Amino acid sequence: MRKVDFVFFDAGGGHRSAATALKTAVEQQSRDWDLRLVNLQEVLDPLDIFRKFTGVRLQDIYNRMLANGWTLGSGYLLPGMHGIIRMYHPAQVRMLSAYWKQSAPDLVVSVVPNFNRALLQGLRRSPSRAPFVTILTDFADYPPHFWIERQDQFLICGTDRAVSQARRMGYPPDKLFRTSGMILRPNFYQEFTHNKAEELKKLGLEPDKPTGLVLFGGHGSAHMLRIAERLEELADKVQLILICGRNEKLASDLRDMNSRLRIHVVGFTHEVPYYMSLSEFFVGKPGPGSISESLAMGLPVIIERNAWTLPQERYNADWVRRHEVGLVVRSFGKICTAVEQLLEPSTMERFRRSVANVRNRAVFEIPEILGNIMDKQR
Repeated sequence: MRKVDFVFFDAGGGHRSAATALKTAVEQQSRDWDLRLVNLQEVLDPLDIFRKFTGVRLQDIYNRMLANGWTLGSGYLLPGMHGIIRMYHPAQVRMLSAYWKQSAPDLVVSVVPNFNRALLQGLRRSPSRAPFVTILTDFADYPPHFWIERQDQFLICGTDRAVSQARRMGYPPDKLFRTSGMILRPNFYQEFTHNKAEELKKLGLEPDKPTGLVLFGGHGSAHMLRIAERLEELADKVQLILICGRNEKLASDLRDMNSRLRIHVVGFTHEVPYYMSLSEFFVGKPGPGSISESLAMGLPVIIERNAWTLPQERYNADWVRRHEVGLVVRSFGKICTAVEQLLEPSTMERFRRSVANVRNRAVFEIPEILGNIMDKQR
């Protein structure tokens, strides 16, 4: 039985989601692999310099930034973060080497950015000669030293832009693989046979009114409350499902709204595909997971791109524009105008046709790629 490690962390939630989605797909394909999910934050916890200074782990700082919208100028913070990572690089390599000495894997797969140089060097200083694979869970790299490093590894990319970036870094064809998109949980491919009108009634919503799904990741965002407040102007035209994740205060504030706008508020849930199946469009940040999930469920998107947008997610907005699968606004202060534009019948029909042309099967393609890498290594 082949031992395969999927390395993730919980900054933002998308990396854990990618790792667990791949694990589920591998199990569904009945591959003879011994799968292990490796939380990098836990392995490197003793070195978390951010916690030493602030009392808060790096991934928790990141999640608080997202929940509170403290992302202005985040691009300028990356060089400082990379400087700290370089400072502690030797210690990281030693800890990772010691970790893999305990159980030598046959393959290591990373779905995290920023640490892939340390991951590969730690693996190479252990007894394991396993191949190392980095899967970009963003639409594109944000160089330098974000996803793609100049090192002896395999890369799996979900867009032409990412493939082009890897080629410019010198990656040969036998080290570079293109999938049809981002990794999604397999339940985003299930068929829903329920009666949509009846399900909307169960949620306290109107069966014939266009429904927007508002989602800002697993930790929510203060943006959601402001979006709901502004869309009260369109209370006669639209209704919302708002998924707040683990942000219980946000969920409480939304439920306490005194508004004509019909809303249904959800906390943390694994049933995002169900709620998307009841919706006509998506509103949220330009995260690769949220965009890809929406498109898989047939929903055009409304996303924001401005100085507060995380630097690694700015290309996603360009991708949405280029593929005509939704609207990109400079500010959610203009959300009413964007929703009215999207709901215009000819615009909605054009976007839905474009969305239907996006056929992402990456989560089912990647296990085959990984299996072939291990076969060649043998």
